[in-house]
Amino acid sequence: MEKFTSVNKAVFPVAGLGTRFLPATKAQPKEMLPVVDKPLIQYAVEEAYAAGIRHMIFVTGRNKRAIEDHFDTAYELENELEVAGKHELLNIVRSMQPADMSFSFVRQPRSLGLGHAVLCAEHMVGHEPFAVLLADDLMAGPPGGQSVLTQMAEQFKTLQQSVLAVQEVPLEQTRRYGIVAGQKTSGRLMKVSAMVEKPAPEVAPSRMAVAGRYILTPTVFKHIRSQQPGVGGELQLTDGIASLMLEESVYAFEYQGKRYDCGSKEGFLEATVELALQHPEVGAQFKTYLKNLKLD
Repeated sequence: MEKFTSVNKAVFPVAGLGTRFLPATKAQPKEMLPVVDKPLIQYAVEEAYAAGIRHMIFVTGRNKRAIEDHFDTAYELENELEVAGKHELLNIVRSMQPADMSFSFVRQPRSLGLGHAVLCAEHMVGHEPFAVLLADDLMAGPPGGQSVLTQMAEQFKTLQQSVLAVQEVPLEQTRRYGIVAGQKTSGRLMKVSAMVEKPAPEVAPSRMAVAGRYILTPTVFKHIRSQQPGVGGELQLTDGIASLMLEESVYAFEYQGKRYDCGSKEGFLEATVELALQHPEVGAQFKTYLKNLKLD
């Protein structure tokens, strides 16, 4: 089997409509909703960059130009900041586009599922392992520790097989996630033997749920293509990975850190409050505000 030295490419499926956040997402991508002072997609890109990934591939759709503009060079803005002597802000703007990072964009013409979105990036990924990051899931590593994707990349370097980020969820929540089961191979690793998309609690094979981070071998592409479209004509990534398990091992990794489900309003608000408290500029003042807040 070919040995992969590292993961250099990341795929960001960002073509979704974000209907749970209407009307805020009527004219802007949900991935551009800010948590404190950065949009969701920037948190995901920074996580990928911290893991050593340098080629970011966005699978976009209609009304998603704001994402492309966000990571493009803003000459007029940079010039105005430079002339005004606002060098700190200028450095923030320029830091979003490190010289060694490249961006590619491909359209998903129709909403045909997460598996289909990943397939849209196949010609850019080629025969390399790649990460998939769902920006809805804002992942925070442990304090002072590695980012979630960095933890996964280290596991992949040793395993040379696909790795899925997982977390334990309450039994009543299994119908919200892809659920995996299998045999533990070490403290945080499990060799996956079963994978079920959103099972009811009474039939869920475990409580280990797949979070929005994957590192996949390129073999997965042919397995996604071999799947029959499901409800609404959608191709599910979960089904493609389940098929991949017939040819290659797939591992689940119980990461260290915290996941914020920013696809839901509750999770988005939790992320906003907790990351604001950690923010070096506003954290202390915001903490004082919360302490003095009168709650009924």
